[in-house]
Amino acid sequence: MAGPDSGPDIGMEEGGDPACWAHRFDDGPELPALVVERAESQGSAGKRWLDDLPGVVDAMVQRWGLTLGAMHEGGTAGYVVDAVGPDGRLAVLKIPMALDEDDHTAVTHSVVAHELAAGRGCAELFAHDPAAPALLLERLGPNLDTLGLPVDDVLETVATTLRTFWRPVPDDVDLPTGATKAAWLARLIWATWDELDRPCDRAIVDRAVALCAARARAFDPSTAVLVHGDAHGWNLLSADRPDGSGGSAGYKFVDPEGLRSEPAHDLSVLLREYNEPLLAGDTPTLVRARAERVASWCDVDPDAVCEWGAIERVSTGLAALRHLGGADGEGHAMLEVARRCL
Repeated sequence: MAGPDSGPDIGMEEGGDPACWAHRFDDGPELPALVVERAESQGSAGKRWLDDLPGVVDAMVQRWGLTLGAMHEGGTAGYVVDAVGPDGRLAVLKIPMALDEDDHTAVTHSVVAHELAAGRGCAELFAHDPAAPALLLERLGPNLDTLGLPVDDVLETVATTLRTFWRPVPDDVDLPTGATKAAWLARLIWATWDELDRPCDRAIVDRAVALCAARARAFDPSTAVLVHGDAHGWNLLSADRPDGSGGSAGYKFVDPEGLRSEPAHDLSVLLREYNEPLLAGDTPTLVRARAERVASWCDVDPDAVCEWGAIERVSTGLAALRHLGGADGEGHAMLEVARRCL
């Protein structure tokens, strides 16, 4: 979901309104207001990250011989800035806001996903520093959701790009499995629903949790592949040369979570997002039609897409409400689609 819990869109357009830069360090980088707000909401760990950031950025600039350019405003999960390497290669420097062990583990899994993809269907990872942590990535163009395409075109582009991203994961690679993620989502759904004083019918939560158990049982390591985990239009960027030269290279993903799961897991995000058309008519029929459409593009079981979609819709809808409360229309839309599909 492109929203308060999303990572930075590392290939967003250059520039931005300086009025959005709420925090300027002495001899250090600017930061968007939402990044500062998130860091400050995390207490001493967030303050320490803000205080340490100028030194981390300077160390990466020196280590990789970078010249920094425009800061990116998208997302809340770190500092992202255009960079040029000593050889003139266009890049993006990303400093994730990793405040605890879970955050560092998530960064590690994302790095593994980048390394396995090796630039195929995903931004190429040029270098990384696990201690910082910091990533130097291929610079891409605008994201798909800013191009004004019809929803069906967005769905097809995401689905077909996923086919270039999916690949077997070697047995010795340490990534969470679809079964592990399903169990984690079940716990998240229950905890968030209770924390928010039960903002939707219990039947919605019961069904989502039951489907988590079903997808965990269905996990098959022999057919699992590398999945992105958050494959939607905001995380899919144009792979045309950012300087406008060269021919079209299609699209590539950014911000992979990095999971070993079934392809239906990735396609389910397309059922979670873009809810306005689903609410404009017979919602259960429209949801099923979308599942069958995206599944057909990738030769995947539509039933599995529907089940993962129901899980993602409830877990992300509740997470959105937790971050933005009643002001988050998309979170409410996800839960309304879930209610209609009972």
